[in-house]
Amino acid sequence: RLRVGLAALSVAEYFRDEMNQDILLFIDNIFRFVQAGSEVSALLGRMPSAVGYQPNLATELGELEERITSTKRGSITSVQAIYVPADDFTDPAPATTFSHLDASTNLSRALTEIGIYPAVDPLSSYSRILDPRVVGEEHYQVARSVKEILQRYRNLQDIITILGIEELSEEDKAIVARARKIQRFLSQPFYVAEEFTGRTGKYVTTEETVKGFKEIAEGQHDDKPEQAFYMVGNIEEVIQRAEELKSA
Repeated sequence: RLRVGLAALSVAEYFRDEMNQDILLFIDNIFRFVQAGSEVSALLGRMPSAVGYQPNLATELGELEERITSTKRGSITSVQAIYVPADDFTDPAPATTFSHLDASTNLSRALTEIGIYPAVDPLSSYSRILDPRVVGEEHYQVARSVKEILQRYRNLQDIITILGIEELSEEDKAIVARARKIQRFLSQPFYVAEEFTGRTGKYVTTEETVKGFKEIAEGQHDDKPEQAFYMVGNIEEVIQRAEELKSA
């Protein structure tokens, strides 16, 4: 198992360097590569480091990850699934892996429990191309506003649990309401899940997505019920569903 990842990467490098191709490399699961290295390290009698991992964990992962790069002849782009032991993002294996990635999409059990799918946590997920020079100033500012609202909501959750939402200021109540709508607006019915959910899949462009979140963050839809934001496409569908709920 320790050699499989390196062998697959060598094949990808051949197509990149000799065939001048752009390669998409899927690794499922990178944690298995780390585990294999840990087992080999134990067999060689090496002293384990933190949490029982091999002492050369960073070097071993670096030898694999740093070969995934672009050259003048072609490129290798890798999509990797990462198992996070006990949901601990400070565990040496995922923490070392994350340091090599350009973007990370983190799934949350808490979001799954409240029925938000895809259960992507926007606060722990990140991308290096979320830069105004790449995505544009409006997209960047809207993304920042959304994350600020969600972070404020997370900070207020202990107070809400202990004292109740009634004890919050009017400003904080508005933040909580917008954050809950943003959470639900982040849900999306998938085409591949139609058979299981009975919901028609929705495709939403980046421009429509940015527009929708901008309007929510600015408070333009404070009068809409939370249910209207769940499992819809663009913001126009939210408005339509809100009208249907109101008339019902």
